[in-house]
Amino acid sequence: MKAVMVDSATRFFFLFAGSLIWLGRWLTGFQVVHWLLYIPALFFLFAAVTGICPGMIISRLLFGGKQS
Repeated sequence: MKAVMVDSATRFFFLFAGSLIWLGRWLTGFQVVHWLLYIPALFFLFAAVTGICPGMIISRLLFGGKQS
């Protein structure tokens, strides 16, 4: 399995989207939000920091895709 690296514009998008999700959770209250909603926020921030996108890796494992 090869890691899926993303460019800097995509990393910024992941950082922005992940930050908005965390802000929404904080404003709603961490006790109110279901635990399952933490997964996309963690994936977004992980992809923004490392440049490796777990969501794309999982989707390529499930559905196949072109290998670059």
